[in-house]
Amino acid sequence: MVEPLSPARRQALPDLLPHWSLAAGRDALCRRFQFRDFTEAFGFMARVALLAEKQDHHPEWSNVWNRVEIALTTHDAGGLSERDIALAAAVDALLP
Repeated sequence: MVEPLSPARRQALPDLLPHWSLAAGRDALCRRFQFRDFTEAFGFMARVALLAEKQDHHPEWSNVWNRVEIALTTHDAGGLSERDIALAAAVDALLP
């Protein structure tokens, strides 16, 4: 079983992942991305999919034209874990 985030790590989230926020009503990180068009958004999703597969940790996400919304939570931990922090940081590293 994956361990949930410690209170200290949870408190550090705004500094670790400044572009991510806690989802309303659940223990998850979320971020919304906007691109020039659908092709750019879909390309981003493809790159995230490769990261997620490599980390064996898959996001909840949606795409509407040039927007992608990602939510990260670890179901095995019952909420946030280090796996979510690692994937969020890897997603952020894809952007210029």
